[in-house]
Amino acid sequence: MTIHQNLIDGQWVGSISSANINPSNIDEQVGLYAQADAEDVRSAIAAAKGAFPSWSRSSIVERHAILKKAADEILARKEEIGRLLASEEGKVLGEAIGETVRAAQIFDFFAAEALRLAGELLPSVRPNIGVEITREPLGVIGIITPWNFPIAIPAWKIAPALCYGNTIVFKPADLVPGCSWVIVDILKRAGLPNGVLNLTMGRGSVVGQAMLDSPDLAGITFTGSTSTGQRVASSSLPFNRKFQLEMGGKNPFVVLDDADLTIAVEAAANSAFFSTGQRCTASSRLIVTEGIHDRFVAALRERVAGLNVGHALEKSTDIGPVVDAKQLQQDLDYVALGTAEGAKLEVGGNIVTRGTHGFFLQPALFTEATNAMRISREEIFGPVAAVIRVKNYDEALAVANDTPFGLSSGIATTSLKHATHFKRNAEAGMVMVNLPTAGVDFHVPFGGRKASSFGSREQGRYASEFFTTVKTSYTLA
Repeated sequence: MTIHQNLIDGQWVGSISSANINPSNIDEQVGLYAQADAEDVRSAIAAAKGAFPSWSRSSIVERHAILKKAADEILARKEEIGRLLASEEGKVLGEAIGETVRAAQIFDFFAAEALRLAGELLPSVRPNIGVEITREPLGVIGIITPWNFPIAIPAWKIAPALCYGNTIVFKPADLVPGCSWVIVDILKRAGLPNGVLNLTMGRGSVVGQAMLDSPDLAGITFTGSTSTGQRVASSSLPFNRKFQLEMGGKNPFVVLDDADLTIAVEAAANSAFFSTGQRCTASSRLIVTEGIHDRFVAALRERVAGLNVGHALEKSTDIGPVVDAKQLQQDLDYVALGTAEGAKLEVGGNIVTRGTHGFFLQPALFTEATNAMRISREEIFGPVAAVIRVKNYDEALAVANDTPFGLSSGIATTSLKHATHFKRNAEAGMVMVNLPTAGVDFHVPFGGRKASSFGSREQGRYASEFFTTVKTSYTLA
């Protein structure tokens, strides 16, 4: 099997490889991917630093053309790349293709943004002086991405970094390097100059640490666990390095007495269990007022029991496998913990056997949970959700906000009054009304509050706040 190599200064390098395993069939290798060492990372950073002066002053037409070409190829290959994504991460094929299309849309958006780079001309408070405010590229950017969105998250970091004239050292999650390698290969063939984008695949303890140790990274954008995000932050402070963190979530989904039951159940099921619950925006706290509680639980129990867990590439599959054995064990541990804490396991939570050897787990639904339980406080990152009964809207809002996290928050209601109040008072970066807590558009800002995020928002025009630095210039007329 061909080894997919790292890209350093425009050259494919690396011979030591690791196998990428299909979680739907652990007997199947998706591919072999090179493993970088610390010296590779240092070489990649040096290459990016060397390429920065030229790329940062490159024509906006050149940037537009490269990003647009990449967008067009990703879209044209959506079925092929979607199958790769489903095979390496475990999302069902429809979700995987949808994520691939989103990546293409992100590159297309920032291709257009490259042609819209703008500044400001302002009058000074002093006579005969003009003020010019411009945004300039930050420098060499370290990009570290997670395994749960193997193409969308790399896209929404790489595309704006290139759009605004930065150079990159990119470390994808070692569980899912396939889609990241494809993006880098596409951009290289689209005409990206040597050294502008460097790919260093491998373990976080080696590749990620070498990035954190470098004084030559002007910024690091990271998506992953809270503990690792804190390490990114602490390592950046001695270098005065800019950092952007997207971390955990424990997102609430509130269901009020006046909710449309069908909409509420479908939104809750999607929020909690689709993508195997492996989304930072997933909702594992379902906060339900007592007037609708029993009907909601009965309907959701039936919906969850009917979800078909299986191979990600099979058309009949609703929920694919958990990403790996470690994550599966973590999910099972939380199922056992929920029972031990006194919550009632209504349905699921068991390993299921299919025609292939995979990490298949039936989604678990708990009831009679409280917001003080660990299953209600800690991010599980799997298809496990708990229903918390509350008396009324005021209690629901208080419980929803009673969390150290603040990424996404949702509510099901037909009351304009409650929807409006919730949008204003939910302590989260994103609020959904009668919609799943997961799923955002590619052209709008993404990010949260509290322990979920640090730094400026990702995606859309708000991405410029991280990937550029502001300069103010004065001219005497």
